[in-house]
Amino acid sequence: MNLFRTYIEILFVSFRLGLTSFGGPVAHLAYFQDEYVNRRKWLDDKSYADLIALCQFLPGPASSQVGISIGMVRGGIIGGILAWFGFTVPSVIALVLFALFLNGSGVQDAVWISALKVVAVAVVAHAIMNMGKKLTPDRPRITIAVLAAFILLFYQTAFAQISIILIAAMIGVYLFRKQDLPEGQDVELNYKKKTGVVSLILFIAFLIGTPILASNVSSVYITLFDIFYRVGSIVFGGGHVVLPLLQAEVVPNGLVSKELFLAGYGATQAVPGPMFTFSSYLGTIIASVPGAIVATLAMFLPSFFLLVGVLPFWNQLRKNKNVRAGLLGVNAAVVGILLAALYDPIWTSAIHSNKDIAIAIGSFTLLYHWKKPAWLVVLVTVVAYIGVSLLV
Repeated sequence: MNLFRTYIEILFVSFRLGLTSFGGPVAHLAYFQDEYVNRRKWLDDKSYADLIALCQFLPGPASSQVGISIGMVRGGIIGGILAWFGFTVPSVIALVLFALFLNGSGVQDAVWISALKVVAVAVVAHAIMNMGKKLTPDRPRITIAVLAAFILLFYQTAFAQISIILIAAMIGVYLFRKQDLPEGQDVELNYKKKTGVVSLILFIAFLIGTPILASNVSSVYITLFDIFYRVGSIVFGGGHVVLPLLQAEVVPNGLVSKELFLAGYGATQAVPGPMFTFSSYLGTIIASVPGAIVATLAMFLPSFFLLVGVLPFWNQLRKNKNVRAGLLGVNAAVVGILLAALYDPIWTSAIHSNKDIAIAIGSFTLLYHWKKPAWLVVLVTVVAYIGVSLLV
């Protein structure tokens, strides 16, 4: 019964986050921190930052992977599946409906979409304040964070982000390896390392075998699975990075027209949850609802294989003194990455007037000083933004 209640709790909380987590991957991490770390205490800040660092190294949607990892820590593999399902299904449903019933034009310019972009500024700023206090408490780590932000503002690529993390890890080893370092909470899992090894073997088997199958069997569903599994396996950085890869896979060969692709892109900006659910829209355009199911599962399956494979070895890696020292550098760099993202793309796409700044300040005040939950701040901000827009 207790395990069943745990599963229900994971599903309920992740579903609520899936309904309210607007603003893209960086904002998602902020929502997760507020809900899973600050409010529910499912793990501490150090372990949360370590999971972010791990997911930054893996291909796939980083924010979704963090949510899946937290679900696995809380409720095993089933908990991870439930955390993914709850967080993902609202945007899947919304984008399937966009594909079936709407053309997507004008949706991205609606007033309430602008309000949701503004609240993302407050949510990310709140996360930076909280994480910065704990993960950059001294001058060396503040310097790492600032340099990471500085570099990323000039070179906004997935390669630059991965390079920053690797360099920060090396700096951390050099600066902190001789210190007596806290380990943070262990990641407790209810499956064995053998399961992790099998999962990694399956990841490779699907990556190699699916293209061979697709080239020999004429089936739209196998073709869809091949396309989205490969993209989900190779994309680093998540979010917007996945869009050009998908465009190269589905537009030139005529599976989706450029016009429909761009309409789906606009719709994706208007819904909460992971941007990787753009696959749900494209799958619907290509093969209706069954196509959406195949494309969505194929897009996220590599993340499950990789996380199930890597997490059983994570505790051992974290207890190694050099690894822990490196993670101090990485965690500081994560704060810098968040800081850079707060400006671009979040601030640049959300703040266009004094009204936007005023609403963002009010949202931040509710989060930081009044300690209100993020989902409530989202609702209040939308109502306030629409009200101000009608008056001004």
